[in-house]
Amino acid sequence: MKTVKIVGVPEHFNLPWHLCIENGEFEAENIDLQWKDIPEGTGKMCQMLRDGEADIAVILTEGIVKDIVAGNPSKIVQVYVQSPLIWGIHVAAKSDFQSVKDLKDKKVAISRLGSGSQLMAYVNAHDNGWKTDDLQFEIINTIDGAVEALTKGTADYFMWERFMTKPLVDQGIFRRVGDCPTPWPSFVITVRDEFLKKNPKIVEKILEIINKTTHDFTQIPNIDKTLSGLFNQKIEDIQEWLKLTQWSQKNLSEKAFLKIQNQLFDLGIIDKKSTFVETVKAL
Repeated sequence: MKTVKIVGVPEHFNLPWHLCIENGEFEAENIDLQWKDIPEGTGKMCQMLRDGEADIAVILTEGIVKDIVAGNPSKIVQVYVQSPLIWGIHVAAKSDFQSVKDLKDKKVAISRLGSGSQLMAYVNAHDNGWKTDDLQFEIINTIDGAVEALTKGTADYFMWERFMTKPLVDQGIFRRVGDCPTPWPSFVITVRDEFLKKNPKIVEKILEIINKTTHDFTQIPNIDKTLSGLFNQKIEDIQEWLKLTQWSQKNLSEKAFLKIQNQLFDLGIIDKKSTFVETVKAL
């Protein structure tokens, strides 16, 4: 039995992995896939890949491209979710901020440096014509930290996946003043170089199993009710999310990689570029 350490965020996107593990599909192929939820998100997962604490990460595209450019010894082996991630822009429900334009020069809560919540703050600033050099950050680690920071006023706004933060909006803790979709596919599957070099067939088999499940995911009976219960979401929100989410079973093309990297470079998120071969591995 080959032990494989995999990490991802505790969100609805990753339910297919848990279903495959619970159904014994990896075990049937002699793979002990050990999943670990990482609520801190992409910045933390990048560090775990670097430190050898994780073999595989289901991770935000922009975050891992940035970190591979910065020396993370890992490769993207597949796009996991092709559709953009829709980041909600949230403020405290009782704050005076009424629109995204009110947030210029205000402090943004981020999970970690290098996280998707930080990188998307740059995208949002650029979209609104703000100077990205003026962005101020408050590190809050998790969504619970964001609730505390916005409520106490140590940060002014917080960007996170719209559907996962919807319950906090429904409860009157956050108010959503806008959306900021990623201009690239949301999630990719990334493998540490050392593990990939030693275990290419294992990685191939893992992708084969997860791809079968994501391909048929929306056809699973009552999947909307299952997701609603697991993630404390209204059924209509889950149904909208299912319609918007496009799973992928293909790797990142060179054309798509270059477009993403150029966008990150133009936004000032990266200050140098990597090559396709250094970043993406075809299996």
